[in-house]
Amino acid sequence: MVKIDNIQLPDFPLLLAPMEDVSDPPFRKLCKEYGADLMYTEFISSEGLIRDAIKSMEKLDIFDYERPVGIQIFGGDEEAMTLSAKICEATGPDLVDINFGCPVKKVVCKGAGAAILKDIPKMVSLTKAIVDAVDIPVTVKTRLGWDSSSLNIEEVAERLQDIGIKALSIHGRTRVQMYKGEADWSLIGKIKNNPRIKIPIFGNGDINSPQKAVEYKNRYGVDGIMIGRAAIGNPWFFREIKHYVKTGEMLPSPGIEERVAACKQHLHDSIAWKGLRLGVVEMRRHYANYLKGYRNAKIFRNRLVTTDSLEEMDLIFEEIVDYYQNEPLAQS
Repeated sequence: MVKIDNIQLPDFPLLLAPMEDVSDPPFRKLCKEYGADLMYTEFISSEGLIRDAIKSMEKLDIFDYERPVGIQIFGGDEEAMTLSAKICEATGPDLVDINFGCPVKKVVCKGAGAAILKDIPKMVSLTKAIVDAVDIPVTVKTRLGWDSSSLNIEEVAERLQDIGIKALSIHGRTRVQMYKGEADWSLIGKIKNNPRIKIPIFGNGDINSPQKAVEYKNRYGVDGIMIGRAAIGNPWFFREIKHYVKTGEMLPSPGIEERVAACKQHLHDSIAWKGLRLGVVEMRRHYANYLKGYRNAKIFRNRLVTTDSLEEMDLIFEEIVDYYQNEPLAQS
């Protein structure tokens, strides 16, 4: 069993990464059903929360069926981050997570996300202020460092543990790397095996198969794995990893009926949460992933993204199942 303060997780838990425009309640619901043990909201701007920005406030929506769930915040101002952490706590999450890893320019240029890796004292003081401000566990997600000449994650891990964070998730790249190249887990493993480190250490980056999840579990000794891009349009990835961990065997790839059922549920839940127009429009980015690998999938995808009629989309889903019913596996 892995514990984040008072939150009990199973051995080798699988975490759904916070992903902007992806990790919303409809997607989290699917991932939970397929085995995610801990999930996070999309990352939320501390400045947006304080301004009561509608989009930021909507991201605070969490539901009992998805627990345990954490709300992730980002920002570079200590006062704003502390206040936003208190706002988050009031909505009832199981924990608050601080984003010190987002590499995108619009976040970094505000001194937030991975930008704070260039100023470790600021990272420490900001984190301590949040730990002191809330009564729920505080966790952190970050990267190895700003660039290859400043791989300071070992110092970061010790100092953040010392001021009270309850778990640390580490993406195995620097900010400069963005999402390019191969994630390096060697430092993640080194931190996990540091006798001073007592909090759970979760690894993140490039886990794209159950075999790789188990290989990295055994090689680096991490307490669990955070799954990001590999789960998009593929929520059963959590189920597949758990089955492989338990049995050493691969589950068959989901057939078209299960894929379409998950996609359809995702759409309907998106509409229920966001309203018809926004739910339909924001779901369009997901169809390619749910149908990935199927021949002629583009024909159906184009039809799905050019209609606003839920009734018509449901009919298209039925057509997809009929069309591919004799192709039980996606053709790669």
